[in-house]
Amino acid sequence: MNEHKACYGTMFHDTLHFTANKDMKGKVFSFELGSLGLVRSNHLVHADISEWDDCLACPEFDHCYKFCMAKLALESAIADG
Repeated sequence: MNEHKACYGTMFHDTLHFTANKDMKGKVFSFELGSLGLVRSNHLVHADISEWDDCLACPEFDHCYKFCMAKLALESAIADG
């Protein structure tokens, strides 16, 4: 079994589990879904460029990125289902 860095697969926060009006932070990308009671307000997405640069310099970047995108695709399929 391969040993990975502790941050492996964490570029994005889990999109299925979040708290409204709170920054849901992954290593690089974060989002906030604003809510005013039953009404959704603004949606914010952020990227931490220094963390992105750290990821780009990592020897595991290619397969970590693919893993993150696969998780995101599955979460999206579940959310849309």
